[in-house]
Amino acid sequence: MLPEFFEFYNPTKVVYGAGIASDFQAELDAIGVEKYFIVSDNVIRDQGIVEKVVAGLTSAGITVTGEFLNVPPNSAIKTVNLCADQAKSSGAEGLIAIGGGSVIDTAKAANILISEGGDLVEDYSGIHTLTRPLKPLVVIPTTAGTGSEVTMISVIYDEKNKEKLAFGDKFLLPSLAVLDPQMTTSMPPGLTASTAMDALTHAVEAYVGTGCSPVSDIFAAGAVELIFKNILQATEDGQDLEARGSLLVAANLAGTAFSHSMVGCVHGMAHASGALFHVPHGIANAILLPHGMEYNFDEIKEKLARLTPFMGVEISGLSVEVSAAKAIEAVRGLTAKLNEMGALPLRLREVGVPEEGLPELAEYAVNDGTSWFNPREVVAEEILLHLKNAY
Repeated sequence: MLPEFFEFYNPTKVVYGAGIASDFQAELDAIGVEKYFIVSDNVIRDQGIVEKVVAGLTSAGITVTGEFLNVPPNSAIKTVNLCADQAKSSGAEGLIAIGGGSVIDTAKAANILISEGGDLVEDYSGIHTLTRPLKPLVVIPTTAGTGSEVTMISVIYDEKNKEKLAFGDKFLLPSLAVLDPQMTTSMPPGLTASTAMDALTHAVEAYVGTGCSPVSDIFAAGAVELIFKNILQATEDGQDLEARGSLLVAANLAGTAFSHSMVGCVHGMAHASGALFHVPHGIANAILLPHGMEYNFDEIKEKLARLTPFMGVEISGLSVEVSAAKAIEAVRGLTAKLNEMGALPLRLREVGVPEEGLPELAEYAVNDGTSWFNPREVVAEEILLHLKNAY
């Protein structure tokens, strides 16, 4: 059944290919900007990835005006301000982000200040606060999880209030996403697994979310299928470019899907875990995904049943309830296998969340912006039960 109304906006150009991050001159020529500022982190720099990309840019006649490499795993307001100040003073006409979700989100938020000035929190918090396009932003993801290279969202930690702030606007969408599986081969097994589970959470929540559409459904289901088929192989063999590339494309598809359909209570609980107890986002999503699916089960079971075959599960002749339950079983089975490989924890207690902190997590999840898009009302007392099950 079609929704009464939906819209789909996806202006980011996506290019894919092994080795393409070292040579995408044609795409840069189309953008028409010749001075770029690099945003990345020291880990990516130490792996030689930044140097490799910069060499390709230089040979293409692009001027690199400077580099900001101090992006932490969970970027904060002060980081964005420092990045914006350095980029602006360098005379850059555009930004190139090389890294995972934190790096990309930092570049997006910094681009607001570089292009428009003002105060990030006071002037731009929330949704649809921008009125015109920002400077060109090129993104080269080095993880296969966030899909931030094709989303209109930037999540930044507010140190003062100990909360994650979401900035959302179509003008935050990057100009170009460069998907190169060679950029992801240095990810260790744990990071491979957790980022792919982050993408899986994006895809599942987008598929069953209140803002879903036939278009976002196709992207989300495709992402689910690619992840289930490739996550174990990519985690086991980091040099498998076919598996790496499949996860990179899956993260991109899932990012496109949830940028339109949004996400729900799994992300609300994950945001709480990250903000209050510094649990890495992908790991939090991996732990909490089956519990969020159970919380929403009655509202999402019909759609969940349709998603189950994309997980490689046969459901012929089964009822909707049983088919939908098998999707949750499939997710649990996948995380159990990754746990056996030493790549993922399975419980909140294993990642530093104290049992006495669970009620605070529940309250945070209720007030998180994702609760607006969850298929059922997020109630603290009820979500707490599922957090206890995840503990």
